[in-house]
This record gives sequence, C-alpha cells and structure tokens, in this order.
Amino acid sequence: MADTRGLTHRVGCIIASDMRADTSRTRRPFVLAEAVTLLANTPGTLDAMLRTLPDDWLAAHEGGETWSPHDVLGHLIHGERTDWLPRARIILEHGETRAFEPYDRLAQFAESPLALPAMLDTFATLRANNLRDLEAFRITPEDLDRRGRHPDFGPVTLSQLLATWVAHDLDHVIQIARVLANQYADAVGPWERYLRVISGKPG
Repeated sequence: MADTRGLTHRVGCIIASDMRADTSRTRRPFVLAEAVTLLANTPGTLDAMLRTLPDDWLAAHEGGETWSPHDVLGHLIHGERTDWLPRARIILEHGETRAFEPYDRLAQFAESPLALPAMLDTFATLRANNLRDLEAFRITPEDLDRRGRHPDFGPVTLSQLLATWVAHDLDHVIQIARVLANQYADAVGPWERYLRVISGKPG
C-alpha cells in the first residue's frame, strides 16, 4: 500500500491555508491608513450617486419614518460636526475620565434644510477638515488602544471608534443605494428575485 502521509500533510496544509485565506477575506484588523482612505472616498461616492438626481429621488424613502437620501446626508453632516472627531479628541485628551456627549441621531430634522448640492459640498469640506485634524493627532499604535467612555456602551477604544466611523459611512451608503433601488421595485418585474438590494435576501 502506498504511503499517503506526505499527500495527506500537503492536502491538510492547503486546506488550512484556504481557511486562513477565507478568514482574511471576511474580517480585517483595523489599519488606520486604510480607514482614512475609505473615509476620504465617501464624499465623492455620495456626490456621484446624488448630485444630479431629480428632487423626487432625493426625497424618496422606504415608508413611514424611514430616511430619504437627503435625510441621510444631513445625518452624516451632523456626525462630522459633533461625533467622530470630538470623541476621538476626548479619548486622546481625557481618556475615560470624561464621557462622550450623547449623540442626537435625529438632529438633522431640527436644522434648516439646505439644497442637496450645498449639503454635498458641506459634507466634503467637513470630512476633509476632520481627516486633516485626524492626521494632526499623529496617532500611534498605542493610541489606538486608548479608551474613552461611551454614555451607553461604557469603555471603548479609539480604534473601535474609528472603525465604526468607517462602517457607519458604508452603512449609510448601502441605505441610500437601497432606497434608490427600491424606487424601481415594481418596475423591475420578475428580475426582483436576483436583486438583493430590493429583495433583501443575502447572497
């Protein structure tokens, strides 16, 4: 009988390698430079999606009290002013001795509405300024482990805050894409079954 131990070992190594590769494609460790790249891309992404759309598309939503693209952009602007950079600064300057100010996720509805082009320009300017300030912090790997105090969650690290900033952007880009796509939920007919953005089915 042939000795298959060598083959078995090689197959096992290949499987283990594939498993590691699969994991590396579904989860990533936080890397500040990568996060900054993603954050810098968001204003241009939203500009390309929204600037030239008719007003009816910008006011579209998913029913009830769900948000329109215009509402989402107002929320992102408020976050640039009051959330991400102020909280990062609190972590770096005060640690856990000073809790974050509670964030009002509905604040955009209390503000005077702006035309969408002005909102896109405002968001782009605020984001560029915040990323410049973030760079000025000269954050070290040790800084990323520093902790602040969230009013609801308790202790959180700077890396968790910055990773959430990125994921929050992407969450709202997805939300806007879903709202827009669903405007054609009836118009696509039988193709709906293949359109995850409309059907809501994972895959």
